[in-house]
Amino acid sequence: MTDTDVAIIGGGQAGLAAAHVATARGLRAVVLDAADQPGGSWQHYYDSLTLFSPARHSALPGLPFPGDPDHYPARDEVIAYLGAYTARLDTPVEFGRRVTSVTTAGGHFAVGTDRGPAVTARAVVAATGEFGRPYRPALPGLDTFTGTVLHSSEYRRPEPFTGHRVVVVGAGNSAVQIAAELATVARVTIATRAPLRWQSQRILGRDFHWWLATTGLDTAGWAPGLIGRLIPVIDDGRYRAAIRAGRPDRRPLFTRLDQDVAHWPGHPAEHIDTVILATGYRPDLGYLRPAAALTAGGRPLHRGGVSTVVPGLGYVGLEKQRSFASATLRGVGRDAAYVLDRLHP
Repeated sequence: MTDTDVAIIGGGQAGLAAAHVATARGLRAVVLDAADQPGGSWQHYYDSLTLFSPARHSALPGLPFPGDPDHYPARDEVIAYLGAYTARLDTPVEFGRRVTSVTTAGGHFAVGTDRGPAVTARAVVAATGEFGRPYRPALPGLDTFTGTVLHSSEYRRPEPFTGHRVVVVGAGNSAVQIAAELATVARVTIATRAPLRWQSQRILGRDFHWWLATTGLDTAGWAPGLIGRLIPVIDDGRYRAAIRAGRPDRRPLFTRLDQDVAHWPGHPAEHIDTVILATGYRPDLGYLRPAAALTAGGRPLHRGGVSTVVPGLGYVGLEKQRSFASATLRGVGRDAAYVLDRLHP
């Protein structure tokens, strides 16, 4: 006898969406989360983070995002929303239970945790996303840099960097937002391998996400990777204006770091206090290694979020899993429905 039909690993936006869908399908489910409170990775993002999609496009299934549908919610609003969503769920969410392993035997799963007995289930949904595994590229001289090196996951607010010389490495939304915020108190460069590319947040009076949904580009099978490559930074005009004004300035990536000195192509070498790596994440799925569900590099073997090697295993919240929005509030509900309909627990 199994404990439950579906064990959902992760209590952030992806896990909550999966739990809602499972309950709507009449399945018994339990959510296991390592944190001690609701909010998922949003509890750890920088203070000023604001969604790039408006509230009307930023809701999980079954509960509209509160407030003006056209406003862009801030981090703390999202945390409060996820807390309210958790409280309304008809699925138990067990906080403080970090999943350590997933194994299979006899057509069932055993989900081991760091507290309490293993949970047995007929199906597993891995919804831990990527925040727990920041990507830190091997940049020349970074390992011997004598200044401060942070990943963007460790950045909270600009005040501790007042008066510093800071380099932000990265070309995505978070890199630009952090660099522009820091430039109000520090001298900042955003360093990228290629020129920044921009997408206007609103087109002909409509939010960019409305256009994606209306045209069908959001869910076209070929579109997620293409869109992700072509429009990495969504902007309402403020960030382009800041970079044009040199606050921050944009440069090609430094050729090397020598202790606390950065060597630049086309610029003099100079002292640097802090390097912030806004270089993204990789899937945080190490607990699936015992089930032989991952590549040697730790990436899940799946198609559209359904494991291609372990029957009954699915994923929700992976970047570009099925659409441009797969790792976002507005995309996880759609993907959860797709995956749970195919796991047949």
